[in-house]
Amino acid sequence: MPKVVLDWKTATDFITDAFVGVGVPREDAEICTDVLLESDRRGIESHGCNRFKPIYIDRINCGIQNPVTNFEVIRETPTTAVVDGHDGMGQVIGYKAMKMAIEKAKKYGMGMVAVRNSCHYGIAGYYATMATKEGMIGITGTNARPSIAPTFGVENMLGTNPLTVGLPTDEEFPFVLDCATSISQRGKIEYYARLGKPTPAGYVIGRDGSALTDSDQILVDLNTGHAALAPLGGIGEELAGYKGYGYATVVEVLSAALQSGNYLKMLSGIGENGEKVPYHLGHFFIAIDTNAFMGVDAFKKTAGDIMRALRASAKAPGQDRIYTAGEKEWDVWQERKDSGVPINEAVQKEMSKVRDELKLDYVFPWEK
Repeated sequence: MPKVVLDWKTATDFITDAFVGVGVPREDAEICTDVLLESDRRGIESHGCNRFKPIYIDRINCGIQNPVTNFEVIRETPTTAVVDGHDGMGQVIGYKAMKMAIEKAKKYGMGMVAVRNSCHYGIAGYYATMATKEGMIGITGTNARPSIAPTFGVENMLGTNPLTVGLPTDEEFPFVLDCATSISQRGKIEYYARLGKPTPAGYVIGRDGSALTDSDQILVDLNTGHAALAPLGGIGEELAGYKGYGYATVVEVLSAALQSGNYLKMLSGIGENGEKVPYHLGHFFIAIDTNAFMGVDAFKKTAGDIMRALRASAKAPGQDRIYTAGEKEWDVWQERKDSGVPINEAVQKEMSKVRDELKLDYVFPWEK
């Protein structure tokens, strides 16, 4: 079966009902769905419907993620807070934490919230964009299960650890840099595996230092420690892989040290006897109010002028367009907003299976 487009209303209603069906309160389920589908709205298919069942539904069903989120503030000052998410829904924890950081920034110019004991929170850019919608700078990061080898190493130690920044502009879309600190994230390899495609050489290093390309085997080897993702920049120092390694370490520290959370191998999701256990991830969220400086309008104009100057600069031979971060995602949304989200064959089967297991009343377009 080829990809089939599922309209946004059906996708929203079904995913929300499915989350409710596995015990997520409806208000929280709506947040989870919005974060999940925002990924597909931006064309980031590795984190959208593609991950709906294996990352969230399955983890709830096997007992390593709590459908009801206990968002506990364990320490707070006027500009900061530390939150324990008690292994609840990462999207709910992330939404509430960034909202708290934004409210603090409105009062005091800046706000930061550190989180421990959370779960996968979807695309980091969602939370940075929450801030840009308020005319603020949004910064967030999260650690993750071990995937990246340090420079000159072959052991997976660091997570893919995105360092994500959102900047408001005077254009229709903000600047949002949302990317892993590895060459590729695990989700993209999962996506390749679902499509039966090899992983490009150079993304993953084996214990013997060789490049691995078998997507299915890589996912197994990442869990067993026999493979690791290369840091952003690549293997060794010649292509500056130490820069990606360094930024991944910054995110690891900020996702663990401020909140006394777990880190590195503690985030494997595998217990002493090989059993599945909660991941206990950490996040951080920063909101900076541009009104506390020279004002939001002045910030947006300067930021927009910078973006326009970059796009108007001299292009390489054969290239007709230069992009700034967030522009391609905006273009995808313009293409998809009136149609829906493309669902590949593997995800079609998963969505139908979840519907049947939860006895939900939906007929999908790939079944007609």
